[in-house]
Amino acid sequence: MFSLWLRNIAKIQNKTQIGTKCSIINQQVRQLRTLRSVQNEIQVESAEQSLPQEQRIKSHKEIALDFGNREAHVPSFNLAAHVNNSTTLQQFISLGVDLHSIERRKGLGDFVLRLDFEKDVKPYLRFLADQGVAPDDFGRLITKNPLLFKEDLDALQTRMEYLESKRFSVEARQRILTQNPYWLMFSTRRIDRRLGYFQKEFHLSGHDIRLLATKEPRLITYNMDHLRKSVFTLREEMGFSSKELQTLIVHKPRLMMISPDDIIERFSYIHNEMGLSHKQIVQCPELLASREFRLRERHEFLKLLGRAQYDPQKDLYVSPSDMVLGNNFYFVRNVAKSDLQTFDLFLKTR
Repeated sequence: MFSLWLRNIAKIQNKTQIGTKCSIINQQVRQLRTLRSVQNEIQVESAEQSLPQEQRIKSHKEIALDFGNREAHVPSFNLAAHVNNSTTLQQFISLGVDLHSIERRKGLGDFVLRLDFEKDVKPYLRFLADQGVAPDDFGRLITKNPLLFKEDLDALQTRMEYLESKRFSVEARQRILTQNPYWLMFSTRRIDRRLGYFQKEFHLSGHDIRLLATKEPRLITYNMDHLRKSVFTLREEMGFSSKELQTLIVHKPRLMMISPDDIIERFSYIHNEMGLSHKQIVQCPELLASREFRLRERHEFLKLLGRAQYDPQKDLYVSPSDMVLGNNFYFVRNVAKSDLQTFDLFLKTR
């Protein structure tokens, strides 16, 4: 089935239309660049003419030697101009690859243009298909990480066999690849160290570490300095115990990817203004993942209505988890028991 699919994607249709669109786009880009260049030259010339000759010479020398203040020049690379003459780019388009996204990153446009589809790309597509990645996901995966084609296929296979040896299911491995294509750029030893860090830091079982990595694959390859700061913030500044921290991380691993300043601002409002205990926050970690202004709007509206009551032992109890469910219409109707007109008026007058 996969080989049939590969044969089908080789038949690129509407080649003439693509070429016509590219030609029109390129012509418009050239006109804009020419106009911008002329305007810049006129501005520079008029500015220079107003200066004495000695100052103009000095100014040119200063610009030539001013390496510190000069912006880094990233050459523009228009892949659309090469589509007609590149089978690889045509195949990428049929796969759903966003060429514009690739060409915006320095050096990737030239790298992609040099790839031979049959020799440099197709073997990797077979590898991804063998790992359970659906052909519909190829385009998004390649768009995010075209440097995948630089990696050795044997090394990639070893990295997937490592996950299999750690009892990651086929579905888990598939999710890891589609949600975090950069995972494949990390060596087996490096991934092993990362998984070991989380397991040791939060005292996780094998099941928990697999759940964590599958639920949020990006966390495993995230910046380690940021992760250490997040752990310090959650443990030392917010005061969560080791057991509470373990529960938080397993159920809502994305919390560690949020800016420490943002998450402590949310915690401060939830704990001090809404009056929720650490235990209640652990039971509903989605609160920390919600923006502070959204929590403030909803809590103050409930307070206005006399319904800001989060103690399950008292009347008119509102579950903290309901505070972050649905859009404003759902919240107003099902949680606040009010109407959207009243809520909108509250937002305008608060």
